[in-house]
Amino acid sequence: MKNSDINNIYKLDGKVPVSKAIPFGLQHILAMFVANIAPIIIVSSACGLDTTETARLIQTAMIVAGIGSVIQLYPIWKVGSGLPIVMGISFTFVSVFCFVGPTYGYGAIVGAVIIGGIIEGILGLFAKYWVKLISPIVAASVVTAIGFSLLSVGATSFGGGSGAEDFGSAKNLILGTITLVCCIGFNIFAKSYWKQLSVLFGLIVGYIVAVCMGMVEFFGMSTAQIVSLPQILPIKPTFNIGAIISVLVIFLVSATETIGDTSALASSGLNREVSKKELTGSIAADGFVSALSGLFGCLPITSFSQRGTCFNDKVVNRFTIFTGCVIMVLAGLFPMFGTLLATLPEAVLGGCTLMMFGNIVISGLQMIAKCGFSQRNIIIAALSLSIGLGFTQVPEIFSIFPQIIQNVFAENCVAVVFLVSIILNLVLPKNMEAHKQ
Repeated sequence: MKNSDINNIYKLDGKVPVSKAIPFGLQHILAMFVANIAPIIIVSSACGLDTTETARLIQTAMIVAGIGSVIQLYPIWKVGSGLPIVMGISFTFVSVFCFVGPTYGYGAIVGAVIIGGIIEGILGLFAKYWVKLISPIVAASVVTAIGFSLLSVGATSFGGGSGAEDFGSAKNLILGTITLVCCIGFNIFAKSYWKQLSVLFGLIVGYIVAVCMGMVEFFGMSTAQIVSLPQILPIKPTFNIGAIISVLVIFLVSATETIGDTSALASSGLNREVSKKELTGSIAADGFVSALSGLFGCLPITSFSQRGTCFNDKVVNRFTIFTGCVIMVLAGLFPMFGTLLATLPEAVLGGCTLMMFGNIVISGLQMIAKCGFSQRNIIIAALSLSIGLGFTQVPEIFSIFPQIIQNVFAENCVAVVFLVSIILNLVLPKNMEAHKQ
């Protein structure tokens, strides 16, 4: 690679030859590959969807995520940030979907995603009027809560998946452990940016081991089409008010994450502050692309906070990331690929995601530390986390409230943390130390 090519991959709009751009673009896609499909498999399992339906969702997610990423790279009107943001299925929604799906049906998830996405998209267009409400300590508290809320999800997958007849069996625990050890080992011994592929390595090894253990069923592989386009409204949406409010709260949480992701990317990747136009476009893209995803029966597509590659290798060239997006769309057009991924045992998924979820907790704690331990920040973080995590462990405490409030908050610690932290951020004095004196 010429020196000019090397320099251009570190520039947002530098000209990079296709042959040089593809490997770096592919790297970014592979780094978030497992984290992109994992939420679908987890939610599908919780909702009782079969392998064929799960495969279709994986196929759709890759196509819509690729399209959404292109919109982020090259905005349409005011939708899109113009920054090298890769989009994918967010873990932020997993906990609430694992409640909404079994309670109201997968159709209620689809309806809530469409409505919630449209609302977030509209709010994104007017972000400059409300973005100051989401202070760094609010975002940090929410991210920490998301990490904690996902720990039980990872543990459930590690044991074999919710409702599995062999849940907690020796073979599931062994398979999950092998996968986890491979992820850790690869991360320790791999060099440079290859470390970003540790989860993918663990998935491949775990899958091979699962095949050898007879834990993979290839039913439906022979009947899968070679090429297929996603279907519009393959699952009829239902619009349940409880489900919509529950999911809408998480869309607001997701917008908070997007603010953090976009700001961090501009700071770490481009060495500058993010602009209001970029924040507005990024949030709007999250919302409207998620609504589009819902029309195809899939889960929300948001800016991918798990993709830390550009922070590590500083590759921020838009065209380079674009080549990875094209690869993602092309992969989604082949149903055989999605069908193969749908046969992935939950224990392998649990081994891959367990440390990933723990890392989200640590990221949240690091964000809190970065905000500083002023009296005000300590009260916001401590009280929102203690109420959010504590009260939702005993959902009976919400029994005096109307059923719709119970449905939204009783078992949704992220929603409670978000609400409490926002309220505290509004009512507490800005400089509590001065008041103390």
